[in-house]
Amino acid sequence: MNIANQLTFLRIILAFLCIGFILGNTFSSILFAFGIFILASLTDLFDGFLARKKNTITDLGKILDPIADKILIIGVFLAFLQLDIVVNAWMVSVIMLREFIITGMRLSNLNKGEVLEAKRWGKHKTVSQIAAIILIFLSLLLYIKFPRNEFVVFLYTKVTHVLMWYVVVITLFSGIWYFWVNRRSIKTF
Repeated sequence: MNIANQLTFLRIILAFLCIGFILGNTFSSILFAFGIFILASLTDLFDGFLARKKNTITDLGKILDPIADKILIIGVFLAFLQLDIVVNAWMVSVIMLREFIITGMRLSNLNKGEVLEAKRWGKHKTVSQIAAIILIFLSLLLYIKFPRNEFVVFLYTKVTHVLMWYVVVITLFSGIWYFWVNRRSIKTF
């Protein structure tokens, strides 16, 4: 197994650690979760970079990388939802539905010997989800420390909510775009 795929497996392990620390629901545990999330996000950046640089892109990596992303992103959103932190259930449901449909399509096509890679909008979607989670972590940590600060309250309650709307729109758009770009493969789905 190449280093890029090892980083992807590491991201899956880090995802579960991150979720566990979020659910600890203390300032310290959330701070640790934030650090783990940043590390996990960096593995996403480096695994693709290394695979391209060393020309070691594999079909396993093409499938496993987006699955690792989904475990990390959906897991963190679900942990936030469990603790009633900023995100709404319907938003997480829309994100999960898009991810499950696209992953199901990919796995079905993989079974037929065709690998459907992530597209540009899908990558933008992942970046926007990571950015939203980073902002939620930062605003949550500030909110825990400064619950009466007006700017912090505005950031935590309003700005993060608007950003989550953006994430939902990009998530839906990227799913529609993915279907459109792969419409020939979908016909045989």
